[in-house]
Amino acid sequence: MIAVEVQHFLGRARDLLRGMNLLKDQEGFRFSSALLGIHCAISYSDALRTGLGCADVSSDDHRRAESDLRSRLVARKFEKLQGAARLGRLLSKKSKTAYSAEAATEAEINDVVLQAKRFADWAEETGMKLKIEGWSNE
Repeated sequence: MIAVEVQHFLGRARDLLRGMNLLKDQEGFRFSSALLGIHCAISYSDALRTGLGCADVSSDDHRRAESDLRSRLVARKFEKLQGAARLGRLLSKKSKTAYSAEAATEAEINDVVLQAKRFADWAEETGMKLKIEGWSNE
């Protein structure tokens, strides 16, 4: 059952990453690409956390995701924790990117897209190294 859930979140994450990459250089879709990048990171986090034993990642409150992911990685004695910190930084930009009346700058949007790509790369590597059930290359 866990493998199916991991595959669900992983498929969603990869889909959102493809959407982000498709829109990132398109005029008029910059905010969309940044928001897709943030949601991509959330889905990768959900896949990792599910595979590491988290029973419920469906909460709308993603603020705990960073600390939960970090603690699960530490419990597995996984030393590359920079992805958890990157997830926290991406999550901190979600409200401004999606809802704020103060528009994010082009530099901020570019940074979100870059950090989402780096998080995706880290998550893919982490899922494979930890041999998470249901995690496979596309």
